[in-house]
Amino acid sequence: MGDFIERWSPNFDERALPISMIVLHYTGMKTGAEAIDRLADPAAKVSAHYVVSEDGQITHMVPEDKRAWHAGKSHWRGVRDINSASVGIEIVNPGHEFGYVPFPDPQIASVVRLVHLIKDRHGVTRGNVVGHSDIAPTRKQDPGELFPWHELARRRLALPRPTKKLTDPLWTDAGFLLALERFGYDVTDGFAATVAFQRRFRPELIDGTIDGECRAILLALLLPQPEGD
Repeated sequence: MGDFIERWSPNFDERALPISMIVLHYTGMKTGAEAIDRLADPAAKVSAHYVVSEDGQITHMVPEDKRAWHAGKSHWRGVRDINSASVGIEIVNPGHEFGYVPFPDPQIASVVRLVHLIKDRHGVTRGNVVGHSDIAPTRKQDPGELFPWHELARRRLALPRPTKKLTDPLWTDAGFLLALERFGYDVTDGFAATVAFQRRFRPELIDGTIDGECRAILLALLLPQPEGD
């Protein structure tokens, strides 16, 4: 694995599904060392395949062919056992609870590199490179509105935010939520799903209000994408 370091976690089991997703998280703890210790603690019963520190160091914690325990109760595009279907990447950041801060450039460079390797290795589509908040909108906010998804998108590693010729489809709120569900989100809690969508694709205004810009962005995302994304 090149210059990755190893700190193996005992918290994993066997996959029941092939890998089709990459899920990005932030650690949400005061330090990276605390987060890595917790992910390696058998009593915590949580883990991730990789942890990316602020300086860009990548720690490999669970083999990719094993099911790490990072997603919890979650849903994306009809998949509910997301742990079985995904590779989980924890990005060291204190998160909203401990003083959310921007992600340093060396850290993002390593995330880009890692996502590129995993995406190519398993044939993951851009639409299945997601944040924890995308798959668990009622529970999670990470990696959050400061995460630079555009850095992945411009390298074709994640879906970009649509910007050109956006047209408001004038859906009702119920119509928007039906479209959001078609895109992949669990819309059981429509407000939470809308907030998660905004956090990912319109982070400058996260208010849970379904407005014309949200409708237009979602319509553009639902149009056919290269790679079948």
